[in-house]
Amino acid sequence: MTIETTTTGVLVLIAIMTVVTLATRFGGVFIMSFVRINPRIESFINTMASSVLIAIVVPMAFAGDAGAIAALSVTTVTMLALRKPLPAIAAGIAAASMVRYVF
Repeated sequence: MTIETTTTGVLVLIAIMTVVTLATRFGGVFIMSFVRINPRIESFINTMASSVLIAIVVPMAFAGDAGAIAALSVTTVTMLALRKPLPAIAAGIAAASMVRYVF
């Protein structure tokens, strides 16, 4: 199936992505409503979030350009220093933009 890249086509794609995102979010909550949360399940849920983040970040660290590596480094240092994600993300974005602007 091919969707044209007209205004209508783009809006249809956005609507499809919205429905899929909502279905997975609500579906996950619905399915988890039948699961009893014990310490083992809670540990799995807490670790799963970290593993997804690592799966996204590690390939970028090895295959990324200088901007990506600067962003990862600055974000890591800022997060360890401040322990607040929003300033760390902002610092990482600023570092990547500065490195990419210079090089």
